[in-house]
Amino acid sequence: MISQILFILFFITLAVGAVLAIYFGARAYGSGKKAREPAARKPFRVGLIVAGVAILGLAFIPGSFHQVETGTVAVVRRLGKIEGVRNPGTYFDFYLTRSYEIYDTKVQQDRIVTSAYSKDGQTMELEVFLQYQVQTENIMKIATEYGNLNALQARIETVTVEKTKAVMSSAEAMTIVQNRSAFSNDVSESVREGISADYYVNVRDVVLTNIDFTNEFEKAVEDKVIAEQEKQASITRAEAELEVAKLEAQRKIAEAEGNAEAQKIIAQAAAEAASSKLIELSRSIGYNVTTEYIYKTTVDKVYGSGKEEVTKTEQVSPTKLAETTTVVISEEDGDTVTTTTTLALEATKHTIDVTSGPGVEKFKTLVEDYMKYLAYLETCNGELPDVVAGDNAVSIIIPSEPNP
Repeated sequence: MISQILFILFFITLAVGAVLAIYFGARAYGSGKKAREPAARKPFRVGLIVAGVAILGLAFIPGSFHQVETGTVAVVRRLGKIEGVRNPGTYFDFYLTRSYEIYDTKVQQDRIVTSAYSKDGQTMELEVFLQYQVQTENIMKIATEYGNLNALQARIETVTVEKTKAVMSSAEAMTIVQNRSAFSNDVSESVREGISADYYVNVRDVVLTNIDFTNEFEKAVEDKVIAEQEKQASITRAEAELEVAKLEAQRKIAEAEGNAEAQKIIAQAAAEAASSKLIELSRSIGYNVTTEYIYKTTVDKVYGSGKEEVTKTEQVSPTKLAETTTVVISEEDGDTVTTTTTLALEATKHTIDVTSGPGVEKFKTLVEDYMKYLAYLETCNGELPDVVAGDNAVSIIIPSEPNP
């Protein structure tokens, strides 16, 4: 800015001096007596001097003012040899002996586009976004080793391309498609390592912003993704159908188990009823029948520490006892113990003395006739058998099935 202002001022001075020299020259050396007088030649000389001074100033002074803007530094060369570095500001150095080379110290943003091949030979178009900043303390080294900032930038771009291609060529295309973010991280790490301290820059960011494969490969990937989605959908449907089938099978198993349990309960009830009837018949015709009750006592101890102890014992009683449950809370060695004692009827045992009363053979006949009676009841057509009780025996008369 200062050099431009000085250039304008010197140019105006030159113009003024030239006008004065021409004007007074015309008067001094023009026609007429007055023009030939020596006194008329002084203004002409003044004009020439002013113009000469303006020419000298225009030639040397404005070009020697140098302004270094904020965000830049200047490398000063004196007759081609690096002399030093100038920080932002305005300086006066004679331009014929010193030159200024401006280096941008702001963060540089570089978008690098290149092509590469994957491990399986697929073509890729890659775009890498690179941010770096030159180290101001090493500007003179950059100027000495690289000549200028453009040469350094070209070298950094070359390293970025080489490192990016090396990373991307190490994997197959499908792997790259499935792990784009991971490869972006690998490229960033590789480029940062490649741009070593010899380049005198600080790398701010490296991002693999885009990976483009050929249209044919992109179509193949899309078809594969669709096929995989359809496969997954089929698997999901099959799993759902299998789950339904499992649930249905479980339902049928549960239903069958329920029916079996019901049949078991019914059979048990029928057996108990039949046994009771047989015992009553035995008593009614003179057999001695004794009854005993089998009880189970369960003692469950639960300790506050989580420990649990369970003990079970059986006892036989000739008389029927009341079923009870008692709970007692006590202390044992500083631990709270909850003791639950349960007395429950486990079974009832009837013993028939077949040697008493009518004897063993009569009892066998009684049992056989009674079993026939029960079998008949299962297929009864509505005609009940006749039961005749005598002094020494009970007769059951079962109607025979009619001949077809």
